[in-house]
Amino acid sequence: MSMLGMNLAELEANLGFRFDDKSLLQRALTHRSFLNENPDLPWLDNERLEFLGDSILGFITAEHLYHRFPEMKEGDLTSLRAALVRGQTLAEFATELNLGPFLLISRGEEAGRGRARPALLAATFEAILGALYFDQGLPAARELIVRMIEEKTQSILQERLDRNAKSLLQELSQGRLKVTPVYRLLETRGPDHAREFTVEVLLGEEIFGIGHGRNKQSAEQDAARTAIERLEEEFHSAAEAEARAALDTLIRQNGDDPAPESNPPSI
Repeated sequence: MSMLGMNLAELEANLGFRFDDKSLLQRALTHRSFLNENPDLPWLDNERLEFLGDSILGFITAEHLYHRFPEMKEGDLTSLRAALVRGQTLAEFATELNLGPFLLISRGEEAGRGRARPALLAATFEAILGALYFDQGLPAARELIVRMIEEKTQSILQERLDRNAKSLLQELSQGRLKVTPVYRLLETRGPDHAREFTVEVLLGEEIFGIGHGRNKQSAEQDAARTAIERLEEEFHSAAEAEARAALDTLIRQNGDDPAPESNPPSI
């Protein structure tokens, strides 16, 4: 475990905080599977810290949005908060902080690319928040959370990801393609306390998106977001192609027209 101790300074630099109690940070990085393979190690896994971090994240995010958008309605605040604390967003935060290489996971998780698995990354980010709260208090946890969510908040608002993605996809697909999205569960993996669901969404006979989440509903929302991005790209490309074709037709028509005579014949 000396290698982990040597690398903690790099992780602390990514986080922007130096832990007084390094064992808290070490515990936040410890997945249950690692202790199953190493039962003699004298510390606990990160599940309880994850539980605490989840609550801290929800509270701080709600508080921040309340003050950040004083005119926003309660329903819109709820929708925006849900987009910020969903598993995929937290996994993105964990990736930005480069948590993956520091995780303590089992050989089985390692073989299954556990370091890149969104559900595991999201849980670790929450555990980090719980550890930071115990080590340095709520102000430090607030600073990290606000730093991570501020830029993401703007992108969510700009991309309308705070809207119900399934509802938006249904509007787009029915309005433009005249089909209704169909969601199909592909896989359920992980223990009961940390299930990860994989869902695909079909428009007609074609798969338009695949999503992941801690429950079937969040996985469907994630799949819908992926499908929306693809639909928008395809519609944009089709519109460009139609405009280009129309312009080419107009050029050909003008080129085929006989040039006007400079000296019209006398009658």
